[in-house]
Amino acid sequence: MDRRSLIKNAGIAGVLAAGIAPAVHAQTAVRWRLASSFPRSLDTIFGSAEMLSKTVKALSSGKFEISVHPAGELMPAFGVVDALQGDTLEMAQTAAYYFTGKDPIFAFSCAVPFGLTARQTDSWKEYGNGRKLLDAFFAQYNFRTASAGSTGTQMGGWYRKEIKTVEDLKGLKMRMGGGVFGEAMAKLGVVSQNMPAGDVYQALEKGTLDAAEFVGPYDDEKLGFNKVAPYYYYPGWWEGSADLEFFINNKAFAKLSDENKAILDAATKVAARDMIAKYDAFNPLALKRLVAAKTQLKPFPKAVMDAGFKASMEVFAEHEAKSPEFKKIHQDMRAFQRDQILWNRFSEYPFNQYMNSVKI
Repeated sequence: MDRRSLIKNAGIAGVLAAGIAPAVHAQTAVRWRLASSFPRSLDTIFGSAEMLSKTVKALSSGKFEISVHPAGELMPAFGVVDALQGDTLEMAQTAAYYFTGKDPIFAFSCAVPFGLTARQTDSWKEYGNGRKLLDAFFAQYNFRTASAGSTGTQMGGWYRKEIKTVEDLKGLKMRMGGGVFGEAMAKLGVVSQNMPAGDVYQALEKGTLDAAEFVGPYDDEKLGFNKVAPYYYYPGWWEGSADLEFFINNKAFAKLSDENKAILDAATKVAARDMIAKYDAFNPLALKRLVAAKTQLKPFPKAVMDAGFKASMEVFAEHEAKSPEFKKIHQDMRAFQRDQILWNRFSEYPFNQYMNSVKI
């Protein structure tokens, strides 16, 4: 794809707003490396990093290139933050909640239980206080953030047995993204396991895992979870959306010319838009295929949802009591969410409710 078509596809207004001039002036070539926490087989998530690389190269006429590496090629999936902090990597693509072992605040940059939807997350970060608050926190780890795209609201995962009551969760060994969600599930008796996506199938097959959540139908089908766990639950109350992100080394970013900073900013927006568009297009088709292949699609019982909500609010309160910074970010997000819920009550919710009731 050439530079002109990329500008056209990205929207000329958006590109110009990012400060990119119609021509790229001669400048020293820049070569960066990006390490992803995801395998190449996930064309939705890993594809966002590839789209970023293509866009940067095209907009810079090849003067700025970012090589993209899947999990395990340059470093382990969960090694990217340490690499950024140690200045051995320019950029990463990951899910921030993988790193809540360092600090639970990381989760807010990706997803927290009963949190924001994809559009709400984007709005909070770009026009609320989200990006400002989170990047101020991430400065201690030597990186800044940009969205790599969102999954949208996720599914509730794959289970080897039915979940009829809260009691059915006790002792369940489950792969999950980690963070606040893992702590909430622990209150319900679930044993949390945080592992890269590529390791989950074998663990389910061997029975070392009883359940696993990842994203949604398209990715889950690719990973083959339906072959080893027949029950597929919804919704993923712990991920109203999951915002995947580009983590950008602060020192490397500071060395970029203003032109390359604008190119990078525009390219992240192209990549982010591409990811969620893929998910919205591909998930319903994959869901139909999974159901046709005898997947048992089930909603979580309300009692399970209520127990999850109660446990999650307890975890948030515990962290707020220990960390003023956690409290500040959490309360800011919830205030933003309340306004979003109010608006949604008069906009998308009644529209979608009606459309669900009619035949089209």
